[in-house]
Amino acid sequence: MRLSSATKFTTLADYVYQAIEKNLHKTLQWEKSVKKDEDPEALHQMRVGMRRLRTAIGGFNSHLNLPKSVSDKNIGKITKILGNLRDLDVLKEILENNYQPHLLAEEKDDLQIVFSHLAKQRQIALINVHKLFKDDIYKSFKYSLEKWLETPIYQPSAALGINQVLPDLLLPEICKFLLHPAWMFGTEIDDSAVINTTDWTPEELEKNLQQYGENLHDLRKQAKRVRYQMELFTDLYDETFTVHISHVKNIQGMLGQIQDSMVLNQWLTNIFHSKTEEKLSGLNTLLAANRYQLWQQWQPMKLQYLSLENKRSLHLTILQNL
Repeated sequence: MRLSSATKFTTLADYVYQAIEKNLHKTLQWEKSVKKDEDPEALHQMRVGMRRLRTAIGGFNSHLNLPKSVSDKNIGKITKILGNLRDLDVLKEILENNYQPHLLAEEKDDLQIVFSHLAKQRQIALINVHKLFKDDIYKSFKYSLEKWLETPIYQPSAALGINQVLPDLLLPEICKFLLHPAWMFGTEIDDSAVINTTDWTPEELEKNLQQYGENLHDLRKQAKRVRYQMELFTDLYDETFTVHISHVKNIQGMLGQIQDSMVLNQWLTNIFHSKTEEKLSGLNTLLAANRYQLWQQWQPMKLQYLSLENKRSLHLTILQNL
């Protein structure tokens, strides 16, 4: 079964098939380039493709009869191995482009130690990617899903019209997003209705990020899941729906920048231990200043998504007559 561009999608099965076929194709087209380690963009695109595929399969799994090898666990393993390599490329790029030009000559020399560690870790991560492509988990996943696309098997619910089920598909993930505990990080509530931002100093922010920063990272991951799922259905909604997707994407991006900065700090600590401040005090200062600036930019975005008006707008957009 292969849906042509002229096919009018009307059932849940139509959209399931389209989402899986599209994202599997987009993932596999980068495989050769990733094997050759030719271009960081190829790795990025393959990783994104796997993430989108994971969202599509995870969101529709109860409506499908998929092979055992096409499980969330296996997709997670594949995505993690690709992600480990990609994360090292991102850290190197951030250091080179955003921070290295602003350091004194002495710190630039010490930064080469960091680049050396990154290079060693990257070589290990690249070896793991090459092993992945030879591993039965990856080969079985790819073969089984390609065979499933040739003869897809669904649960009876997949025959329902997409208009009948779409709000029920989207709202659970959106509710997890809107009710995530990380929205309360650095937030004060007065009389259960008035929501304000906690006025933290840079030092207080650093202390709280060390303790609760992982919550923000988890909110970022939930934002990503919501965004990927919503993007599967843009053709069924109007511009308001697209605007909400762009807002979620901005949240994902902002929280991603904060996370990248925190990961960099951890890398420096792992390498230099107690001598981090002595060796790279300028870089540490830049990183802390950057986090505080990002935190200030995050506040209005956060308050927007805590507002009743915005939540109602998102709910009503999902529930509108399709």
